[in-house]
Amino acid sequence: MTADTSPIHDEAAKTENTAEEGQTAADHTSLKYSLLGPSLTKAGQDKVDQSKVSEVIYNASKGSKFFNREEARDKVLTAKIEQILAKERHLKTLDLTRELRAADSLITQLEVSRDLSQHIVHVDCDAFYAAVEQLDRPELADLPFAVGGGVLTTCNYVARKFGCRSGMPSFVAKKLCPELVLLPLNFGKYSAKAAEVREVLVNYDARFESASIDEAYLNITEYCETHGMEPANVVSQMRKEVHLKTNITISAGIAANARLAKICSNINKPNGQYSLARDRTGIMAFIRDLPCRQVNGIGRVLERELAAVGIKTCGDIHSHRQYLSHLFGDKTYEFLIRCYLGLGRTNVQPAEEYERKSVGTESTFRDLSDPTQLREKLGQTADELEKDMKRAQCKGRTLCLKVKLHTFEVLTRQVVLPKAVYLADDLYNFSLPMLAKLEQEIPNMTLRLLGLRCTHLVSTKKPDTYAFFGLRPRQPASGEPSEQGRQTKAKTAFGEEEWEKWPGDESNGHQASDGDSSEPAEQSPGANSPYRRHGKEITPNPKNDSASPAEVLLWDCPICDRPQSSNERKFNEHIDLCLSRRAILDTVHQEAAAHPPGNRETTPENRKAKRRGRPAAATTTDPRQKKLCFG
Repeated sequence: MTADTSPIHDEAAKTENTAEEGQTAADHTSLKYSLLGPSLTKAGQDKVDQSKVSEVIYNASKGSKFFNREEARDKVLTAKIEQILAKERHLKTLDLTRELRAADSLITQLEVSRDLSQHIVHVDCDAFYAAVEQLDRPELADLPFAVGGGVLTTCNYVARKFGCRSGMPSFVAKKLCPELVLLPLNFGKYSAKAAEVREVLVNYDARFESASIDEAYLNITEYCETHGMEPANVVSQMRKEVHLKTNITISAGIAANARLAKICSNINKPNGQYSLARDRTGIMAFIRDLPCRQVNGIGRVLERELAAVGIKTCGDIHSHRQYLSHLFGDKTYEFLIRCYLGLGRTNVQPAEEYERKSVGTESTFRDLSDPTQLREKLGQTADELEKDMKRAQCKGRTLCLKVKLHTFEVLTRQVVLPKAVYLADDLYNFSLPMLAKLEQEIPNMTLRLLGLRCTHLVSTKKPDTYAFFGLRPRQPASGEPSEQGRQTKAKTAFGEEEWEKWPGDESNGHQASDGDSSEPAEQSPGANSPYRRHGKEITPNPKNDSASPAEVLLWDCPICDRPQSSNERKFNEHIDLCLSRRAILDTVHQEAAAHPPGNRETTPENRKAKRRGRPAAATTTDPRQKKLCFG
């Protein structure tokens, strides 16, 4: 009897398992979308069947430590969205007239700050690493190939048609495109080619801003006025010069501010450009139907939260403006209003001029749990951080330790130091207790990433005495490195730019989702360093050789009459310094006039009496003084 019914039970069990799997897959709809990664909006992905790609990533990653971590994060985000929706339902029952007026007032206030006088350009090299590799291997032009090992850093546009993209594990990319050719990294080659590109950019804006190794912002307003050219013609000319010099192509976006230029540069990729008119009507029409995800600063999490409340395009923000501050906070609220208006920054300056907030380095490796090996990694990290601190010419008052567990959970600990430090021994000694405490809190702790970062920086640069006295800075002697030449790494404080990831950066997206993979970690982009860098290595802008020293424009300071740089910001800083010195000088003169040399307080007798510690004998009696008696 049992034997007769067992097939029925087996069939029922199979049906139940299938139903459970189907329910799980349905519950993971948002997780599948999240697994597409942060590079979903990369050029070349618009015609790809993303549902197919997400299924491949989902099935390939299922069961891995990364998958389990992402699944837990997705559940947390789902719960958060449910709270947001509940809060929205409650807000709709309230009178939000005041919030509506406040939002309209903010829009009016921000409109006043709109600057339509500048031509801002964002240039981005097309599939940069792949383009450089193709110069050495032209036979790969029509084949799908990517640069990277365990994790792809760049794919050519042929590979992107299959759904391959940067930040994707190579084993997943192979499932999407079995014919994919993988090339190893050669970061020295990429840096040399990037320097060639910058040598062209500097001719159009000497103060252009490097956003990463393969992209930059330029302000070509002055160039257009000087040469009597339209911005589109200037950019077209610049792109041709880059191609002639480097044999690689770049795409560009032209707009009234950096945020819009960044969006525009992705429209006609590869090897194209897009110009957005500098008028409010054109900008508002452009931004109205723009998907939120295409705005830099809106990632997978915020995109999903906005979509849950009905905001899918930037134009939808306006109809929900009265709810935004309550649902997402004041900071995100103002950011979204700026996105709706198409506002962004117009100041473009070299990356090294931004105030540096922190200096840090980190490395990713295979699962490591041995305490001795972890301490060796910590020592290597401290050595690398010391080098970076010396290059940045600063010390740090706060030290932060970052670790990523084998489960992809990221933990940070920080300590306020008794003194500002930068030496490797100090960094190691102050960070070791934090690591030891983590080992106590997490028995058998296994790490796959370890990093150190210093914040609350103190500059160690030598003061410029020439500048203090209003003189022009001393030019370095022949062969002596300049201050700018010594500054090889700068972390900028951009609020809008999305930083490209270094090769092997596994801190974001679905990198290395095969948590049990035995493939070794990527090698560092540095030529001689065993370490991997996370962040942006920004080198100073090259010199513009087209302008001779005799053509340098100088402005005379109205305070000290000395010639100063024609840079408006630096000139204003010099005037402020001159005014401060003048104010101090006037105060000294006033004090001297109030107490002439013949005054009783400065006579030789009184000075001698003060040195002996006795009060000076008054030659006259001050009626305001009271006689004190001790008896």
